[in-house]
Amino acid sequence: MREIERRIDTGALRPGDRVPSIRQAAAEWGVATATAAKALDTLRRRGRVVAVPRVGTIVAEPAHAPAPRPGAGRARRERYPVAIGPNAERERVVRTAIALADAQGFEAVSMRSIATALGMPTMSLYGLLRGKEELAALMADAVFGELELPLEPPPSWRAHLELAARLQWCLYLRHPWLPRLMSLTHPQPLPHLLKFGNWGMGAILGLGLDPETARIVWWAVANHVRGTATNLEAQHDAERHTGLSPDQWYTAHLPSLHAALSTHTAPIDDRLEFDLTAFFEAGLRLLLDGAAVQIGRQHRP
Repeated sequence: MREIERRIDTGALRPGDRVPSIRQAAAEWGVATATAAKALDTLRRRGRVVAVPRVGTIVAEPAHAPAPRPGAGRARRERYPVAIGPNAERERVVRTAIALADAQGFEAVSMRSIATALGMPTMSLYGLLRGKEELAALMADAVFGELELPLEPPPSWRAHLELAARLQWCLYLRHPWLPRLMSLTHPQPLPHLLKFGNWGMGAILGLGLDPETARIVWWAVANHVRGTATNLEAQHDAERHTGLSPDQWYTAHLPSLHAALSTHTAPIDDRLEFDLTAFFEAGLRLLLDGAAVQIGRQHRP
């Protein structure tokens, strides 16, 4: 208990930061879980920490800051994962988080950093959002809402899918942190994301394909875009750390590449260049060429 208080007093733990859980405290200080629970309970009674439902125990704001409203945790659970209905204050928080992520990457986004940017107590954010998980969902939904989908899509399935892929790619270029929030295996029912998915699927619905093939074609296209885009954030990080663009990096490392990889069957060009957008376009062509073969086999006019 004294060590946690020391960390709070020295600023090692700040308002809104999580403190060790009961199990973590028990492991860190070699005590029984019951002892760790008593320590955290004492800290709560002293007003040094506060338990936020389904978030954990966090450092409390100073005594003058507003305390969480009774029942706020229940309300947050009811609207998770995406809050429904207009809320100007929550929208301001989400837009601030997006701006932080665009400028500094998703790792820079925290309840504390958003509160600092807005000049408000960290704890007050928990009256609007359950935590970073819900915030991430709202951020993703907000940026997918930026897409302007044409009322009249291109007439051919291929042109339609190409447009869908390029719209998604441009969105990732504007927000390089976004791909990490997308999941093929654990998708979230975000309204704007579902709208985009339905619009993209419209390219192949009605072609006479069996439902499984139709889904795989769309998922393959969407996942190609997302998978390629996961390199954008890493590229930005590498450029910040090394000061080199991808082309400059390849040029600087050409001697090593020649020594390790150059063969008669796989020569390394001294003018080697690499552009993620060009790579995305090349992969999209290959993917749609393959989809055309599959669609041609099953298409029933």
